[in-house]
Amino acid sequence: MRLRALLETEALGLRLLGGEEELDRTVRGVMTTDLRDPSRYLTGGELVLTGLAWRRNSADSEPFVRILASAGVAGLAAGEAELGDVPDDLVSACVRNRLPLFAVNEDVAFATITEHVVRQVSGERAGDLAAVVDRHRRLMTSGPAGGGPDVVLDLLTTDLDLRAWVLSPAGRQIAGAGEPLAPGVCAALASEHLAAVRTGRRGPHRISVQGITYSLFPIRGHGRGPGPAARDVRESVLSDWLLAVEADAGDWPAERLDLLQGVTQLIAVERERRDAARTVRRRLAQEVLELVQTGAPPAEIAARLRVAAPVLLPGLGAAPHWQVVVARVDWDGGDIPGGPVAQSLLEEILVDPSASGPEPSDRIAVAHAGDEAIALVPLPAPPGEAGENKGPDAALHADVLLATVREPLAAGLADDGRLTLGVSAAVHSAEGLRGALEEARHARRVAAARPGRVCAAGHHELASHVLLLPFVPDDVRRAFTARLLDPLRDYDRRHRAELIPTLEAFLDCDGSWTRCATRLHLHVNTLRYRVGRIEQLTGRDLSRLEDKLDFFLALRMS
Repeated sequence: MRLRALLETEALGLRLLGGEEELDRTVRGVMTTDLRDPSRYLTGGELVLTGLAWRRNSADSEPFVRILASAGVAGLAAGEAELGDVPDDLVSACVRNRLPLFAVNEDVAFATITEHVVRQVSGERAGDLAAVVDRHRRLMTSGPAGGGPDVVLDLLTTDLDLRAWVLSPAGRQIAGAGEPLAPGVCAALASEHLAAVRTGRRGPHRISVQGITYSLFPIRGHGRGPGPAARDVRESVLSDWLLAVEADAGDWPAERLDLLQGVTQLIAVERERRDAARTVRRRLAQEVLELVQTGAPPAEIAARLRVAAPVLLPGLGAAPHWQVVVARVDWDGGDIPGGPVAQSLLEEILVDPSASGPEPSDRIAVAHAGDEAIALVPLPAPPGEAGENKGPDAALHADVLLATVREPLAAGLADDGRLTLGVSAAVHSAEGLRGALEEARHARRVAAARPGRVCAAGHHELASHVLLLPFVPDDVRRAFTARLLDPLRDYDRRHRAELIPTLEAFLDCDGSWTRCATRLHLHVNTLRYRVGRIEQLTGRDLSRLEDKLDFFLALRMS
C-alpha cells in the first residue's frame, strides 16, 4: 500500500506535516517505538508510530530522523497526545532527510493504525492469505467469546500449515495449536528468545530443540501501563510475549514474514486487552497493602479483603488464606526502574507453569512501589480450618517457585540484572498480613545475600528472632542496637564519616559494591574504606549473612 492511501483514510486521523512529494512510497509494515535508536528493529518500508517520549529537547530530533531515514522507513507518524502539536524541530529534521511526517490526532489509538496497516499490507502482499489475517483480527477483537490467541493459532495451522505457540518470557505456554509443548522445550525457546533480545539480534530468531527447528517472533506491545513505551530493552524484555513457530523462517519469502509479523501485532493487541483487565486486581492489591503498611485497624483491612476475595476467587464460600510474595529486580547502574518489571514477573511466575493460558493469573493481585513488587495471593482455606492460623496445602513454596523459570529469567537478566524473591507463610486473617509482609521482605533479603541471578527464600528460612521482632522488649532492643550502632554513631559525630548512612545504603543494595558506590556517589575504594572502618569498629564482617542480618535488624529497631 502507499502512504497516500493512509492519508486519505479519514478514520486514521493522519495530518501531513511534510513530504508530500514522497507520498507514493510503499508501506510494508508498521512499528510503534519510543526508543531513541530503534534501528535494530527496522527492516525498511515501515510506517513508524511514536509518542515522542524519546525527545528530551530539540537536539534529539535530527539523530532520530537520520536513523529512520538510514533504515529506509516509509514514513513517520507522531502522536499529539504527549506534547500537543508536533515540534517544529522534528518537522524540519524530516524535511531535511526527505522523510514524510504525519501528525496523529490524540483521539486515535496507535492500535487502530496498526490494525489498518496490517490488514492492507497483508491483503496486497499475501493475496488470499489476507483472509486469514482478517479472520484473526475479527476473532481477536470480538472479546473472549472469539477464542483469543488459541483460535488465531489454529487458523495458522489450518490455513498455512504452521504449528505455533504463544509463550511468556518465563516459558509458560499462553496459547497453542495442537499438542502443548513440553515444559523443557518452552524453557529453551524462551531462554533463546531472551538471550537474543538482550544481545540486540533481530528477529525472527531460529533455534533447534530436540531436532526440531523453531523460529521465534517477538510480540511487542505499544507501551503497556500508564507510562510511555519502554525506552530501554530491559524495561520490556521480561514482560513481552513471543510467538514460536515450528519452521525455519530463514528461507521464507518476504510476504510470509510480513504476514507473521502482522499476526504478532494482532496478538499484541490481545495482550494489551488482557493487561488492562489486571487493573482492578492491581488496584485492590495497592489499596490493601497501603492499609497494611500504614498500620490501619485490622477491621478496615478485613473489609478491603472481603472486597478482594470475590474478585480474585469468584464463587469461594469461606474466607481464603493469604500469602505475601515480595520481589525486587535490580539492574546494574540503578538507572532502570525495577518495580514495573518485578510486577510483571510476579504476575507470571506465581502461575502454575503447567497451566496453559492467561486465566490463572486472574487470581493474583500485584502492586509495586519503587524497585519492589508485592503480591497478595489468595489460597482457598481447607475444610475445617476456619479460625486456625495455619496455611493450606496449596501454599506457595520458595524452593520450587522458580524451578521451572530460572533458566529463561537468567537469560533475560543477562549480566546486569538480578531477581530476588521472598515468600511469607500463609495467614488466615487481616491481623496476620502485616507480619506476612515483613516476613516476605526479610526472606527476600536472605535470598539477596545468595549468589546467582535468580534467588528466592521462604519464611521457613528465617531465624526465630526475625519472626519475633515486633515482640522484642524495648530494653532488649536498646541494648542490641547500642552494641552494634553506638560505636558508629560516636565515630560519625567526631569525624563526620557518614558510616551509618553508608551501612544503610550497603545493606539496601544487598552488598553490591558497584550499586552502593553509585547510589552514594563515591569511588568504590572509598566505599571499601568506610565498610572496613565499620567492621573494625564493631568487630563484625559484612561479608557474612549473619552479621548483615544483625546490622539490618539493629537499623530497623533503632
